[in-house]
Amino acid sequence: MIQKLLPKALLLVLCMGLVTPSSAQLFKKKKKKTEQNSAPKPKKGDIQPYSKVITKEAKTDDGLFKVHTLDDKHYYEIPDSLFNREMLMVSRISKTATGIGFGGGKINTQVMRWEKKPKKVLLRVVSYENFAADSLPIHEAVVNSNFEPVLYSFDIKAFNKKDSINPATVIEIDPLFTKDVNALGLPSGYRKRYKVSRLDGDRSYIESVKSYPLNIEARHVKTYFASSAPSNSSLGSISLEINNSMILLPKEPMKRRYFDERVGWFARGQVDYGLDAQESKTITYLDRWRLEVKDEDIEKFKRGELVVPKKQIVYYIDRATPKKWIPFIKQGIEDWQVAFEAAGFKDAIIAKDPPSKEEDPEWSPEDVRYSVVRYLASPIPNANGPHVSDPRSGEILESDINWYHNVMTLLRNWYFVQTAAINPEAQSTEFKDEIMGRLIRFVSSHEVGHTLGLPHNMGSSVAYPVDSLRSASFTKKYGTAPSIMDYARFNYVAQPGDEGVALMPDIGVYDKYAIEWGYRPILDKSAEEEKPVLNKWILAHEGDPLYRFGHQQVGDIHDPSSQTEDLGDDAVKASLYGIANLKRIVPNLIKWTTKEGENYDELETMYGQVLAQFNRYTGHVANNIGGVYEYHKTADQEGAVYIHVSKEHQKKCMDFLQAELFTTPEWMLDEDIIRRTQYSGVVERIRALQESRLKTVLGLGKLARAIENEALNGKEAYTITAIMSDLRKGLWSETRTGKTLDTYRRNLQKAHIDQLAYLMTAENQRKLPDFGGYRKSTAVNTSQSDIRSVARGELTNLKRDIRNGLARTSDQMSRYHYQDALYRIEQILDPSN
Repeated sequence: MIQKLLPKALLLVLCMGLVTPSSAQLFKKKKKKTEQNSAPKPKKGDIQPYSKVITKEAKTDDGLFKVHTLDDKHYYEIPDSLFNREMLMVSRISKTATGIGFGGGKINTQVMRWEKKPKKVLLRVVSYENFAADSLPIHEAVVNSNFEPVLYSFDIKAFNKKDSINPATVIEIDPLFTKDVNALGLPSGYRKRYKVSRLDGDRSYIESVKSYPLNIEARHVKTYFASSAPSNSSLGSISLEINNSMILLPKEPMKRRYFDERVGWFARGQVDYGLDAQESKTITYLDRWRLEVKDEDIEKFKRGELVVPKKQIVYYIDRATPKKWIPFIKQGIEDWQVAFEAAGFKDAIIAKDPPSKEEDPEWSPEDVRYSVVRYLASPIPNANGPHVSDPRSGEILESDINWYHNVMTLLRNWYFVQTAAINPEAQSTEFKDEIMGRLIRFVSSHEVGHTLGLPHNMGSSVAYPVDSLRSASFTKKYGTAPSIMDYARFNYVAQPGDEGVALMPDIGVYDKYAIEWGYRPILDKSAEEEKPVLNKWILAHEGDPLYRFGHQQVGDIHDPSSQTEDLGDDAVKASLYGIANLKRIVPNLIKWTTKEGENYDELETMYGQVLAQFNRYTGHVANNIGGVYEYHKTADQEGAVYIHVSKEHQKKCMDFLQAELFTTPEWMLDEDIIRRTQYSGVVERIRALQESRLKTVLGLGKLARAIENEALNGKEAYTITAIMSDLRKGLWSETRTGKTLDTYRRNLQKAHIDQLAYLMTAENQRKLPDFGGYRKSTAVNTSQSDIRSVARGELTNLKRDIRNGLARTSDQMSRYHYQDALYRIEQILDPSN
């Protein structure tokens, strides 16, 4: 067997010996190629070489991240240095379908953090609702209780290691914006309202992604299947454009300044578990710009000299703004310089024109480095001043004031109806440019105040005695209110002959005080150490109404000294002056609002404005009934925080309503106007005006507060029985005189019966969330309170009064009305009949 194998072995040796060097090299190459072919091919989703993902065809926008666009896909190239840096994601609806509401509204704000894993990049949501200093033992417990949820997970597509100092990681960003990520899409309230079932991916796409040095702006269109779409219902869907701003937060948060409710300020809260207290407490701190003294100016500042801050607040005016209005908008911005001077700064806030496209083609109002007054071609009659702030410190990072074109319509209507009786410049529906410019300046100042951190101060205007608003010397010095942040609009109190009186507010005493309190640097002290100083500044003006802050209220108005659109310290006196001016305007409406060859649209609009203004006056007065004043105080201040409106003033307000509203306001029923503007509806208009205020007076909250007032103050209170009795005697006075009832009076009396019927069956009213102090609701248990008992008693008294009225009247329509009223009352008291 061995012998048979030997020749083959020898043959093999001989063959190997015959291999040449060149043929050996060829053999090696073939072997290498074979090895390559046997290696596994890259799988879909594997990390690729950078050049394979970001090819030469990619369009790149450099900024916070490089944003690459390639074949309708979008990639973020995240520098490794920005992983774990905190960023603020602000989501807004930029364009909406008809019926959803105007764009620009913020729908969500979240702090985000990009986190890098071996093959993934995570986008995590960071919460600052709970906090404890990292030097405290409880810090670990707070961290463990606030695990950061993952908003989205991305596959790493490639690494860019060309820059060895700061390499970057590439991800595809499209799914974050094209899929239904709730935090970045349509809010849940809209989804419920329009019965949204799901996102339609085929009709959802990214519109644009732009990168700036400190922020990235992504606009994406989302289409949702919705069975109750507000418009175009046949489509069964709604589409909207959402803008997501991702903003890099500062490495070092600004020093906080703690909030005090005695000074009005936009603020944010955080539960601090690190305080030396036996329970967790919420700390609240201001939203404000980072205004700091330059190191070289500290000694000047200490000596009381004004200094320019390290970084000024700069507002650019949108290129789209009509040129004739730009100077007035700028003046409104820079009007606040005088307030910052009180805080120790000069030129702290300035207005600028943006560079032209030729000067800087990269300049954009979407760049977070620039705050812009944005002029929007929109029929919305409004302007607003939102801002974006760092939730860690309250630092305002940027603000864009939205200026809608039709705000001029709003200004014209207010100025006309509130001042035309004494002001020839307002006796037309087209104002001169300098007049409209002054009104624009006023609104500009007000909106800028919001962007500086100031909310509305509705308790400001009550500081001035009503008759002082008729004084030229007083109003030129103080304006019409101590704060431009009040809704103190225009001077409706001034009467013909009050020459030279000011007609609108300016930056006032309160505004300067609030800016100083919020912005004056307190050097070499921590936020905690500042508190006694800030308290001292408040106590320096204790009891002075010029420095009072009164919260804006929605719903049931409990504090009548903190209302919108009012002037002066006495609602009755101010409203009587206002009504006197309306009575002067109505006979002139046709002359002041019409031109040859034009229809009566402007007349109809301004007549409606007169009715609306009259309604405001009656509301200012009605809210005093059952009212409770609110004066914010701390434990080191004497006196009550809550004080009921005096009995005498409440009765005075009831008398006003009976005389000016519930007695038919015939001066408004101008037949010449009515015949030119409406074929029907004037009776309904008056009925609605009267019923609205009747419901105000007989609101559950007001009646409950009247009961409590009596329980606390006895005979000093304007009691619920007195309110009900005075109201009934005034509304049904004809039952004692036998006077014939007109249509308006009959409608009002029916409305009174309806409201008493409501009180007999009204459900319990629960205390509602206060929305940061904006709503102070009153809880009412109607079945167990005295409200129902008094309503029943009033209905019984009313039966007696109506029977007397029947005996006294011979007018047929009045008799029918009384008979119907008796039947209605019987049905309310005994529904089984």
